[in-house]
Amino acid sequence: MNEPLPISHTSSIHIDGILTSHGYVINDGTEAAVNGHHPDSISSNGISGSQSSNMVLSGIEEPLRDDPNDAAFKYHERMALRHGFEDVYNSEYYMNLLAQNFYIYFDDKRHETAGNPKPLVESDATLPDWRMKDRQKTVSAAIVLCLNLGVDPPDVVKTEPCAKLEAWVDPTEHQDSKKATELIAKNLQSQYETLSMRTRYKQSLDPNVEDAKRFCVSLRRGAKDERVLFHYNGHGVPKPTASGEIWVFNKGYTQYIPVSIYDLQSWLGAPCLFVYDCHAAGNIVANFNRFVEKRITDDMKNKDGIPPGSTPGIQYRECIQLAACQANEYLPMNPDLPMDLFTCCLTSPIEIAIRWFILQSPLPKANMSLDVTIPGRLADRRTPLGELNWIFTAITDTIAWSLLEAPLFKKLFRQDLMVAALFRNFLLAERILRVHNCHPISEPKLPATHNHPMWESWDLAVDQCLAQLPMLEAAEEGGPPYEYKHSTFFEEQLTAFEIWLKYGSKTKRPPEQLPVVLQVLLSQVHRLRALILLSRFLDLGPWAVYLALSIGIFPYVLKLLQSPAQELRPVLVFIWARIMSVDYQNIQQELLKDNGYSYFIQILTSKEGVPTGAENVGEHHAMCAFIIALFCCGNKAAQRACMGPDVLPACLIHIQNPDSALLRQWACLCISQLWEANPEAKWMGVREDAPAKLALLLEDPVPEVRTAVLVALSSFLETSDNEIASEEFNVDVENREAQIAFATLKLTGDGSGMVRKEIVVLFSRFVKHYASKFMVIAFRQLEQDKAQRDTTRSNNVPSLVSLDFPHSTIFVGVWKALLVLSTDPFVEVGDMACDVVSYVYLLLLQSPLARVAEDLMETAAKYPMVKQSPAVSAIRDTETSSINSQSSTASPLRNGSASVLASTLRRSVSIATSLRNLALGYSDTGSPVPEINQPPVANGVSVSTIPYGTGIHPNTARYKRRKSHESLTIPLRSGFFEWSCEYFQEPQMSQAEMDEPGSVDYNQRLWRRTRNEKTLAYTQPQKELASNSSWNFQIGFLNNATQPTKLVFAQFEPHLIAVDDRDGVTVWHWPENKKLNRFCNANPPGTKITEAKLINEDDVPLLMTGAGDGVIRLYRNYESEDRIELACAWRALTDMLPSNKSSGLVADWQQGRGTMLVGGDVKVIRLWDAPRELCMADIPARSGSPITSLTSDQVAGHIFIAGFGDGALRVYDRRIDPREAMVKVWKYHKSWVLNVHMQRGGARELASGSVDGKIHLWDLRMDDPVLSFQAHERGMRATYVHEHAPILATGSQMVKIWRLSGEHSATVKNNSGYMLQNRMQYVSAVCFHPHRMVMAANNSHDAHVSVYNCTANLVHDFS
Repeated sequence: MNEPLPISHTSSIHIDGILTSHGYVINDGTEAAVNGHHPDSISSNGISGSQSSNMVLSGIEEPLRDDPNDAAFKYHERMALRHGFEDVYNSEYYMNLLAQNFYIYFDDKRHETAGNPKPLVESDATLPDWRMKDRQKTVSAAIVLCLNLGVDPPDVVKTEPCAKLEAWVDPTEHQDSKKATELIAKNLQSQYETLSMRTRYKQSLDPNVEDAKRFCVSLRRGAKDERVLFHYNGHGVPKPTASGEIWVFNKGYTQYIPVSIYDLQSWLGAPCLFVYDCHAAGNIVANFNRFVEKRITDDMKNKDGIPPGSTPGIQYRECIQLAACQANEYLPMNPDLPMDLFTCCLTSPIEIAIRWFILQSPLPKANMSLDVTIPGRLADRRTPLGELNWIFTAITDTIAWSLLEAPLFKKLFRQDLMVAALFRNFLLAERILRVHNCHPISEPKLPATHNHPMWESWDLAVDQCLAQLPMLEAAEEGGPPYEYKHSTFFEEQLTAFEIWLKYGSKTKRPPEQLPVVLQVLLSQVHRLRALILLSRFLDLGPWAVYLALSIGIFPYVLKLLQSPAQELRPVLVFIWARIMSVDYQNIQQELLKDNGYSYFIQILTSKEGVPTGAENVGEHHAMCAFIIALFCCGNKAAQRACMGPDVLPACLIHIQNPDSALLRQWACLCISQLWEANPEAKWMGVREDAPAKLALLLEDPVPEVRTAVLVALSSFLETSDNEIASEEFNVDVENREAQIAFATLKLTGDGSGMVRKEIVVLFSRFVKHYASKFMVIAFRQLEQDKAQRDTTRSNNVPSLVSLDFPHSTIFVGVWKALLVLSTDPFVEVGDMACDVVSYVYLLLLQSPLARVAEDLMETAAKYPMVKQSPAVSAIRDTETSSINSQSSTASPLRNGSASVLASTLRRSVSIATSLRNLALGYSDTGSPVPEINQPPVANGVSVSTIPYGTGIHPNTARYKRRKSHESLTIPLRSGFFEWSCEYFQEPQMSQAEMDEPGSVDYNQRLWRRTRNEKTLAYTQPQKELASNSSWNFQIGFLNNATQPTKLVFAQFEPHLIAVDDRDGVTVWHWPENKKLNRFCNANPPGTKITEAKLINEDDVPLLMTGAGDGVIRLYRNYESEDRIELACAWRALTDMLPSNKSSGLVADWQQGRGTMLVGGDVKVIRLWDAPRELCMADIPARSGSPITSLTSDQVAGHIFIAGFGDGALRVYDRRIDPREAMVKVWKYHKSWVLNVHMQRGGARELASGSVDGKIHLWDLRMDDPVLSFQAHERGMRATYVHEHAPILATGSQMVKIWRLSGEHSATVKNNSGYMLQNRMQYVSAVCFHPHRMVMAANNSHDAHVSVYNCTANLVHDFS
């Protein structure tokens, strides 16, 4: 299935003006394909390169320059490019292709994380908890006024003139003081009602002690456990005492009676909200806290516990207090301000703020009354008064948000509407009262807020409003019409937020404008812009989502789901995807309760989806599928709600979308969540033929999609008998599930470890449901294995158990696949498959056949079979050692069932590994293990003393093996769904960190680019030195401790990789003769590492190894002992042919095309595509001899050449049908081809060398060699061509350097670390540095590696 790859699956570096060895493809000289990808493999998103970048890449040969004195120019003058490449490279059309993208492979998230989700963290202190678990309401309010109008308290001396207004009522204008008090109370209650209409208000005017007690007790009784507001105005009574008493009256109003705060606490209980508007109010707060601590102490001392009906002392700590001034302060008596200035600030902030603004203004006040009236209503934001109130709310929220700790902000500003309103207004009270030498107090305490910069924005908004009042009043009186100009506050704040997103978001500091954005969502005028900016903020990551949720964004975006506005759909879908990705479990019920999920179902199922012209329609549909999937995840009610609409049919349509891999992936995952433990939904899938439609995607080019399909098919399989469906669904369930298993069997050889891991999960569900059948298969296999070993047993002995049951082929196929997967090179896949196999053997050992089965197991463990293949033979050796060590104890069945359970898992794993020959298909006829990369001139034992398996075993990312004491749970659980959800937690709108100028990753890449350019500039003039130097200047002598068989220099890193004749890989810092790392490749005993290459060398290189078992492994951070990881591993070759002369696995990597060419002891050359992680073609080798070497044209990548064990060279063209791909055969070599290689640079020479010492140079257009010469008379062990310089090296007893013109240039006697008597030493491996004039070589039976310069004065700088 050919389709465009998504842009998210590749990385790119830009290049300009460089002829790279990897980056360009010319199809037949006319049609161009960018970076070696066919036109159908380029993303539809339009990947294009930068025209101004100057990245220099590996394998680079500079184009011809104008300077005739340049050494490279002289070389090109003398030697034209081979194979007809010169005409193409000098064409104007080709030069126009130089500014294109260069791809980097195996660096996607699936490789960096191995498809494993982030480890679960129970709590993260850095992320605020936004959920309102303890939301409370202020259900009752007590308005207690102790005014006693007309009588001044004895301890307060009033000024003359003095403030008179109480709740904006002038008592002196009323002759009846009682009516005046009632009017004040009525006004105050109406002011409170603007803050909370649902609160029940009761008034107590000039009460006595008995009335006050009865009043408070009744309030608590009515409020139950909810909050009670107690507003106390003590302007007509003495100040609160220092001992904690407030004052009321006696019945005759002849005396002031004290009431202890302790008693008031007992009457009102908790929780409460206290407002104290009186002189010296700080005394009340201090004593209130003192009494709370006393109550807590008394409760602790009380052995009988808390008396019934009383409030525990600890609950009083939750009480909230607001006091007008400190204990030593008097309230302001300015006649221009109200007497209850504190109360006015709390209950009517707009009126008092305007009056105070006028008083503070330096402008003349002749034309402006203090009693100015702002037209409009508070609830109508389109009116001046409503707009000012809206701005005031946004500003006070912003001040609190920026100064308060998150838990305190949540408690005071989000849990209770009344508390939030009073504290917003309290910030204004602090600002105003401080000017009049009063310092309001709150409990909990707040930091100073009076000098926050946002107050200036408030003053500006008030000033803009007041400036328009004369024109508005004139228009009302019949003057010229005037339209009110709304404040620009919100537009300016949105602009400030946009600037923060552009320049300040990297700091991860909460933006001050976030509460303003919340308020702007209430406006239809600015809503779309606010939502877009909010989506950009949420795109920054989970921390931003949690901040938005903690500020209170959720109720707003939930309400917006009821909006029919089409233009809001894309941004709302994006916002909800971000919110669901961080906390879907707390949102599922909200979506279900308010029917909000239908909003996303409507978009997913409608033909229009998002508005016409919207970009990334597929991605928005994918986000809807993601939201619905999380909505259904683990929620039966949500699954039922989604079964009614056309969710499943819509997903089945979306999985066929060719343009969006993300949509295909999430459509599959949405189906999986709909099916999980939901028989009715599965039956719906049967009617829609969903499993068959999903199976078509098993060959999807995107590994994430293939994995998602497996997740969906896994959820379709039954896992227990608890899933009860209709009879119609249960008919032929086994047939349907067998078809699913059969369809997925082909993915066991997938190149992606993530896909293979999901295959094991699917098989584990299949095994769980059909455990009895797999027990029979395992038992039958044990019998057959014993029969093959027992030479005295007849071939026709009947089995104890018959295999005659339906679909036995499918079940046996799954069992074989599990055995193969248990040896998977991807560590996690192998471990998981072993767990499934162990589960089957555990059941078998607990069955009635346990005694017979255990005897068969012990027989298989004691007498393992020997296989012909080196790979399988090595596997057997590993298993045998494990079996012998683990099966030496007596049979536990003879000691009781308890010992059976104790040792079953350990033994079953051993047996599982010892029986894999059935799955791998090898016979029991033994043969000696063949020698890899045949043939040496003299045989001898290896100098290696380090056994197989020694050293670091690199693990996959985010993977922790199951510990021995942890129970084995089948079916296995997949983490792919959680891993996929992480995509919506990662930034998608901004550039990647590596592409962001100034970031650490960007600077590191920039440094690497500069280093690479410096290396190329330094080494290109040295090409002439290479053919005229002695190469005898040794600069390094490295003790590898094991016998190196292959040496590889990194292009730009100071690394030399040496692989030994076992499973060891050693990384050297060759300029410093320093060992950086040694690790184990984990290839089985008896096999060797036969291939090693570096990929992505222009950026951060990965090390690729290939071994005789047909497995390719890729390592990240290979030079570090602490950070090395297995990035990718797969079995690139299967069906390795048994041979006494084995080449193992040989490969060639095409960086430009992202293709791995793999051959060896097989009859095909296999082409693996890196982005797809799939085998794209099997090209018949058309030879009975093993493939010993592979090379290809690194620029176009169409032509590749293979060397064979019989001396033949064959040329293939991948553009032709695989059956006809071989276009040329050269049979001039008469023995084993050691190496065939085409230069990446230079003249692009193609050279080959064979064991008999013959060297040939070739031109692809010719049938005969261009040049031939005899390099050694007594056989040759190694040959290597420099990538850019016109030289090659050959090795026998010595290393000879040859010019590519056939002339002998130099001879190097390679130093040995050992003195071997009566033994001739031969060169084992030799290699050149790709750019520098440096050579490494080592001898057979010698663990040392020598490094040589071509001349004495070469300096190697890697800075």
